[in-house]
Amino acid sequence: MSLLDKLVKNSTIKLSAPLLESKVYGKKDMAPTNVPMINVALSGRIDGGVSPGLLVLAGPSKHFKSAFALLMAGAYMQRNKDAVLLFYDAEFGTPQAYFESFGIDMDRVIHTPITNVEELKFDIAHQLDHITKGEKVVIVIDSIGNLASKKEVADALDGKSVADMSRAKALKSLFRIVTPHLNLKDIPLIAVNHTYQEIGLFPKAVVSGGTGIYYSADAIWIIGRQQDKVGTEIQGYHFIINIEKSRYVKEKSKIPVSVSWEGGIVKWSGLMEIAEKGGYLTKPKVGWYEAIDPSTGEVISEKLMRAKEVNDNKDFWLMMFEKTDFSTFIKNNFTIGASGSIMRDDDEKVNAKLDSLIDDEDDYEDEN
Repeated sequence: MSLLDKLVKNSTIKLSAPLLESKVYGKKDMAPTNVPMINVALSGRIDGGVSPGLLVLAGPSKHFKSAFALLMAGAYMQRNKDAVLLFYDAEFGTPQAYFESFGIDMDRVIHTPITNVEELKFDIAHQLDHITKGEKVVIVIDSIGNLASKKEVADALDGKSVADMSRAKALKSLFRIVTPHLNLKDIPLIAVNHTYQEIGLFPKAVVSGGTGIYYSADAIWIIGRQQDKVGTEIQGYHFIINIEKSRYVKEKSKIPVSVSWEGGIVKWSGLMEIAEKGGYLTKPKVGWYEAIDPSTGEVISEKLMRAKEVNDNKDFWLMMFEKTDFSTFIKNNFTIGASGSIMRDDDEKVNAKLDSLIDDEDDYEDEN
């Protein structure tokens, strides 16, 4: 028996196995959404998507957080036809039509109203303990930011006006319990949360709920927005997804996505901004665009187009992905480690110098 086999056999953990044979470690299945830049925000790639683990969507009110969460849940359920959505509801403001607009089969949704953190913790822990690996479940919590602690509720009923120090501890406990189950059993959990402005000379948005959420989350988005106006009339919003933390996407990446009042999430939005930065779109004259293959300098669009013709044009973007390396450009710009090893070893002169210094130090120690 080899040492490797001996150590595996001696382990008291049932799932212990050689790394390459592990049922836990390895490539995770991803459920792509139909919005390429949401897939980029989730995985760094246009063909990526929703994966197991805890994703926190944070931002002020009316920043489309619940809609983004349901978009992802719908994508997971469409990929897995037997999947069930556990929807923990603390806001009670999501109508049935909202679910259906994202392709969610209402017959496969369990709605669980919650009023405090402890109530959520006990129920979700019980559910996760009874789910077995291979059963397809996606969880949405809407929202963490709107949940009081049990103590805060009790103090209010008793007429006490005191600071509640238990909420952050309860949330940290919740995510400590939940997180291992998510990755061991391949379950995505999407938690909607709020942000507040940090006090200081240069205030920044901070995710509410304490440090427990930061430590436990696989990914955290902080969502900002700008109005999309034509004259004085608001047509929708341009959102910026700021990647605060991620296992797949470079931190501090900014992913643009637009939403219109008429059509909801603009499917191909955000690609235009990235294409301009990469030199795949140029302006031969003011207000007009043409597509370029940067590797050859060849113009590949048939005609000049206005921004509106480019932004949500399915045929145009499919042509771009087919005729250029635009998808590879996106992957290299947003994915962690996409360009090669995280530990770079590309400077032979530096490495040779380091080896020389180490050898000199060893010689010195031998002499003394």
